[in-house]
Amino acid sequence: MMAVLLAAGFGTRLRPITDTIPKCLVPILGKPLLEIWLDRLLGSGLIDRILVNTHYLSDRVVEHVTHSKWRDRVDLVYEPQLLGTAGTLWQNRSWVGSGPTLVAHADNLTYFDVSGFIAAHQQRPLACPLTMMTFDTDAPESCGIVEESNGIVVAFHEKVANPPGIRANAAVYILERDIIDEMVAQDQAFIDISTEILPKYIGRIYSYHNAIYHRDIGNVASLKMAELEIQSLRLQY
Repeated sequence: MMAVLLAAGFGTRLRPITDTIPKCLVPILGKPLLEIWLDRLLGSGLIDRILVNTHYLSDRVVEHVTHSKWRDRVDLVYEPQLLGTAGTLWQNRSWVGSGPTLVAHADNLTYFDVSGFIAAHQQRPLACPLTMMTFDTDAPESCGIVEESNGIVVAFHEKVANPPGIRANAAVYILERDIIDEMVAQDQAFIDISTEILPKYIGRIYSYHNAIYHRDIGNVASLKMAELEIQSLRLQY
């Protein structure tokens, strides 16, 4: 299976840290987020190659990957203008190939069973071309909250006041090639997964719950919280 790590964002809420470091390279107890992702995915033996998109401080990302032990299995693509989370997939559809693709935001800290996630997608109902990882959040108003029925996402609420629960979209997906092919109908340069793709598949999204650990490293407070939590939980990375 191929994987795409979305790593082009500015990370404005993490300033001043991200004034000189791209968000995907922000260290968690000394280890950059991107390297944690590479270790987890490529180290699983189930992911063949990874594509990392870059934009903000792209030279820092290139330098990091060049010195990574995984450099021979990582491809980099520079976006002069941000394409959106789905736009990156569409523009790199030839790299993705015809099989399923794991897609993740590289600025999240996520611990999960890669084999279990892939197995869940393989065992999904045939009508579901996409499997979404979920987690239980302590800040539901800042997340995309999902409602499920028998493992199928039946409603999605993207960052709304008074959301109807704490089960949230972790922004980690496995999707079939059909979804990428259908993006051509968007006919626009910037396409976002959460706001423009997911709503079209409500009732056809399978869910996989991550009960181990997930946190969006969106600001300095969440970064500090993540470091405390992984030490408390004794998570290994």
